[in-house]
Amino acid sequence: MHVPPRWWSAARGRYRAILGSRARTGLARFAVIMLPRRGEPCGLARARQATTAVEFAICALAMMLIVVGFVEFGRLTWSFEALQEAAVQGARCMGLGASSCSSGGVYSAANTTTYVIGLATSRGVTINAGMVTLSPTATCGGASGFSQVSISYKFTTVAPVLLASLVNGFTVPASACFPNHT
Repeated sequence: MHVPPRWWSAARGRYRAILGSRARTGLARFAVIMLPRRGEPCGLARARQATTAVEFAICALAMMLIVVGFVEFGRLTWSFEALQEAAVQGARCMGLGASSCSSGGVYSAANTTTYVIGLATSRGVTINAGMVTLSPTATCGGASGFSQVSISYKFTTVAPVLLASLVNGFTVPASACFPNHT
């Protein structure tokens, strides 16, 4: 005597409409067409073969935006810190009258600008002379007699399509003062 598999008897009522009397005999068990129960979706609504791929595509896009955002924020922070350090070292060089910022013992704006550009470039941020403002006799915090270096750098993203808020660039200001000792 043939014994049908366990799943056959549990779902037998769903197949009876198609198979008729052959469902009882077990002869047509390999030619089963499954009918949806009442209230169950059918057709494309029931197909689940690609749901994982669709869910991954949606989640991957969001994760990629987050990762690119973190990387770009890190680059922005790095640029700010590098420019701030270049401004501090430039103001210190001016204030102390170091040989890197003077010519023949006298303050030189050209030497100081070249020094500041070199500091920023060595830290991975490329600037030009138009971005650097020097003031050997500045007033900082209400006190006079300071050397001041200001750098205005326009940060642009490497992923403008993904980060639309940074497409036009973001101005990164850096400024530092140092008391004059000469």
